[in-house]
Amino acid sequence: CAGPEIDYVALKDKETHEVFLLSAARVSAYYKSDEEYEILKTYKGAELRGLKYEPIFDFFADNPSSFQILNDDFVSTEDGTGIVHLAPAYGEDDYRVCREIGIPLVDPLDEDCKFTHQVPDYAGQFCKDADKAIIKALKHAGKLIHQTTIQHSYPFCERTDTPLIYRAIDAWYVRVEDLRERMLKNNAGVHWTPDYVGEKRFANWLADAKDWNISRNRFWGSCIPVWVNTEDKDDMICVASVAELEELSGVKVEDLHKHYVDEVVIKKGGKTYKRTPEVLDCWFESGSMPYAQNHYPFENKDHFEANFPADFIAEGLDQTRGWFYTLMVLSTALFDKPAFKNVVVNGMVLAEDGLKMSKRLKNYPDPVHVINEYGADALRLYMIYSPVVRAESLRMSEEGVKHSLRHLLLPWWNAYSFFVTYANIDGWTPDKAVPERDNLMDRWIQSSLARLEQQVTDAMDRYDLQASVRPFVQFIEDLTNWYIRRSRRRFWKSEDDTDKMQAYATLYDVLLGLCKIAAPFTPFISETIYQNLKTEQMPESVHLCDFPTAADAKRDEVLEAQMAVVMSAVEQGRTLRAEYKLKNRQPLARMHVVCDDEALLANIQELESLILDELNVRAVEFSIDSSELATIQAKPNFKQLGPKLGPLMKKAVPLINSLSDQIDAIGSGEAVTVELDGQPVVLTADDIEVVRNPKEGLAVSAEGSLVVGLDTQLNDDLISEGLAREFVNKIQNLRKEMDFKITQRIHISFSADDAVGTAVAHHGGYIETETLALSCEPEALEDSEGEKLDLNGHVCVVRIAAV
Repeated sequence: CAGPEIDYVALKDKETHEVFLLSAARVSAYYKSDEEYEILKTYKGAELRGLKYEPIFDFFADNPSSFQILNDDFVSTEDGTGIVHLAPAYGEDDYRVCREIGIPLVDPLDEDCKFTHQVPDYAGQFCKDADKAIIKALKHAGKLIHQTTIQHSYPFCERTDTPLIYRAIDAWYVRVEDLRERMLKNNAGVHWTPDYVGEKRFANWLADAKDWNISRNRFWGSCIPVWVNTEDKDDMICVASVAELEELSGVKVEDLHKHYVDEVVIKKGGKTYKRTPEVLDCWFESGSMPYAQNHYPFENKDHFEANFPADFIAEGLDQTRGWFYTLMVLSTALFDKPAFKNVVVNGMVLAEDGLKMSKRLKNYPDPVHVINEYGADALRLYMIYSPVVRAESLRMSEEGVKHSLRHLLLPWWNAYSFFVTYANIDGWTPDKAVPERDNLMDRWIQSSLARLEQQVTDAMDRYDLQASVRPFVQFIEDLTNWYIRRSRRRFWKSEDDTDKMQAYATLYDVLLGLCKIAAPFTPFISETIYQNLKTEQMPESVHLCDFPTAADAKRDEVLEAQMAVVMSAVEQGRTLRAEYKLKNRQPLARMHVVCDDEALLANIQELESLILDELNVRAVEFSIDSSELATIQAKPNFKQLGPKLGPLMKKAVPLINSLSDQIDAIGSGEAVTVELDGQPVVLTADDIEVVRNPKEGLAVSAEGSLVVGLDTQLNDDLISEGLAREFVNKIQNLRKEMDFKITQRIHISFSADDAVGTAVAHHGGYIETETLALSCEPEALEDSEGEKLDLNGHVCVVRIAAV
């Protein structure tokens, strides 16, 4: 076989005067110098097609049509002569090319790959063992021109480590090529996660699907139920059931394994039928799963039809050529519909080094150790939150599991522990719930829970597991670092007023609702918390509860938007405090909040107290004009604008530096058009860097349309209050170190300089309330008589005693 577009030459060897035909690209592999040969003629491979030749051996000379030059694109010039000998019984390309023009298949090997009588000179010899004898015969006949050893990639048996022979054998096929269009149509109705697997990878595989060889020459496997006439192989009986086989054969069939069924003979109309010896490809069995598991069509017809196609299946990316494929082939052939409606495709879990997990290499952590160390829920969250549930590979990291525990499960557990601790102290039970919830923080966290429910439900409806767990991260953050932290005083206060009861009822409802929403993802911690929260009227297990569905009625999206702005303002304020090295315990005179949305600005003023307390400022001023806080200037982003403007860049710099009215629009994400050298140029937020230069005594930050400013100037009064708050913090730490109960009352004695003494005297009530102190008195203490503390550079010795 010659490549149709390959250049070939007929050359004459000057020493032997023999003429050879080979590809021009391979001449140098056989001749060191062009002085050794003479090129007689050149050809394209296509010109050689149909030329007949005399075979080296005459064993099959009675098939003259077999010995001719054919063309195909699989031929290369990487080795050999650039002309490939075709053996249609021993190669896929060989078989395909010869079959196209009707060259008969010749197979002179028996089942042990030994030559048959068709090759009498080597009959009975294993084909590879005969190589030396064949080479010797060629030498003796003067037909061996060149001998060398070429290394090929070749298949070996995994069990015996012996070479395998590619060989054409009779097989049973499903005519899949006739089903292509129907399979593609059925696949279009399947919901794939991720969608590209179904739309690209699987659809492309279906579009090029080949007829499926469903037979295997093995011992173990389901027997192909076809009995063939011993005298006429085209006369067959396909047996549909054990009962039919018993009726046809007159034999009681008690075992369907090959060595039993092969003994069953059918005699009909004077003819003898024996079972074809092959067994089914195991993937045929996998593809038959929807029917086989129900013993359909012999029974369970109604049950099968009510549940087919399956609502959901899940498997690895490699199953686009395996289980997904065989399910689709058989369901299309049998029912002209897909076998499944929705499918989640997962990727491969690899070792952290990117290699396959290997017991030999021990390149992965022991799963039992991971579960014992971090819990099954942490492992589940880590896996579901990873790209492996979206058909991508995951490098398994123990650190990732630890992160799930620390940043999701432990904060959740701490929120539950906080609730239980104070509920037990106050003797609160769910029957004390308050129906009316007028506290903004309560309404907000309930709305946030409803949003979580909606987000999880929407993602689960799309079968997007990764998107299902993503919202939990933000909700746990909102619950622990905003709602509970902002509501602590409501639980701490001694009087059991309505507000306190509302706080308990709200946190109880939220924790209970969170258990129900999270149960499919974190079943163990959800069940543990649920068991301690449920009442006698509730289902025995969280996994027997209905999934929450009342989110629409509970959401307050206006309040959520208000709180989001407040939280953003607080976060910017914290960043400014850190940047200017101002501790959060140090009170500041005021904070400025600027937003160009007047309606939103008016609404967030309802939450002013949160900003005051969270950022420890004494006043908040709201405005729609940020010019009072800083001067703004536009600077060009050279990396972005350089390629965009090219030679106009130099002229653009002064123009951009002089922008004024357009800066706010650009900062808000809008595009503006300016004229540059007589040409309109569109500038976006990516092209311009907006720089704010704070006015004296202010720290300023901007995020989108929200601008905040902190007054950084401190007077004696602010400094004194800062010392008092620092004093409280140190006392609270001492309480923890001394393992006091949270309800334990104490006496405080301290020795310090005048600055600390003045701060304690002015803020004594605040200090006693925060620390549960009955008294806080100055006393002459030696360093050894108490704890020596550093209060913003002031030395203070403190002694506390339980009452």
